[in-house]
Amino acid sequence: MTQSLEKALLPAGLGDGLPPLADFEADMVDRLMASFRSHGYERVKPPLIEFEESLLAGPGAALAEQTFRVMDPQSQRMMGVRPDITLQVARIAATRLRNAPRPLRLSYNGQVLRVRGTQLRPERQFAQAGFELIGDSGVPGDAEVVTLAAEALAELGVTGLSVDISLPTLVPAMCQALGFSADKAKSLRLALDRKDAAAVAQAAGAHADLFAGLLAAGGPADRALERLDALALPPRLRPMVAEARGLLERVRAAMPDLALTVDPSEFRGFEYQTGLSFTVFARGVRGELGRGGRYALEDGEAATGFTVYLDSVLRALPAPDRVPALYVPYGTDLGLLRQFRRDGWRTVAGLAPVADDGAEALRLGCTHVVAGGDVRDLR
Repeated sequence: MTQSLEKALLPAGLGDGLPPLADFEADMVDRLMASFRSHGYERVKPPLIEFEESLLAGPGAALAEQTFRVMDPQSQRMMGVRPDITLQVARIAATRLRNAPRPLRLSYNGQVLRVRGTQLRPERQFAQAGFELIGDSGVPGDAEVVTLAAEALAELGVTGLSVDISLPTLVPAMCQALGFSADKAKSLRLALDRKDAAAVAQAAGAHADLFAGLLAAGGPADRALERLDALALPPRLRPMVAEARGLLERVRAAMPDLALTVDPSEFRGFEYQTGLSFTVFARGVRGELGRGGRYALEDGEAATGFTVYLDSVLRALPAPDRVPALYVPYGTDLGLLRQFRRDGWRTVAGLAPVADDGAEALRLGCTHVVAGGDVRDLR
């Protein structure tokens, strides 16, 4: 292997963003942030790295194993590279913006880094854009978040969207109500996440039929909720199902064509969620486009948020068209060059005279060239 190829090698799960996709991703971020802003969500900008004890406090503890840690040479304290920006927005809301009026609407974007990828998401560094509704824990707030997430993605041009609603607190509450030990509850939860019916039956013991019914309930939203209603759930858990139904009704009223499913047993990926949660998919696209749900700040304040994964969004969109670029030959009047830019052109200026300006423009990837003071299309 040559030295230049060795330098191009990157760790697993990391990659370079190259033209034109890097530009395309930046444009997607700008458009998403504009959508969030139009709904009243104001942008915050947390740092890439911060002290471990603040980054992993409260809901952040669930992502401790996914956090890269380094020693700060100045303070000699451990720091963590953010694995998720939601955690930092929660910190900002609970500290610097603790006296701001509620509900507080915040948005963000930036890069995150994780220790490990997953089968569906092998990337360890990727861009996030998202928003958080803080100080509200009701179904109307949940519906606002789900609807905004779906609308923002649809405005980007993503088609075939579907939202999967989860109840990650349902299984733990069922295990507690039925008197399961911590080990038994953990085994059952893992079996449910794997959709392993035999392992679910073994872990559930005398309650195998109940949890088998829970596993089978997942699917199209209306049918799933009907099957949940038919289960012999402990009475105190019924409000969870009622909330899911209320969310379904509100989202459907706002976006009647949006595909909705319910998975009452899903827990993986929602470790710090405290209520209704949701994942957005697009037909034929690997991995989720984003996920969100209810959680609690370190001080217990309720919140609901959603995070978009830009790498998945790019896979859901057609490859970007070639961006028009105007080749401006060497020696062109600077005033004319500035006028082209004011007119919206992306200009590529020649740095030396060439024999054929058109050929040089094509060599540099330009679609147009200035000839005799006019613009000539080379396509």
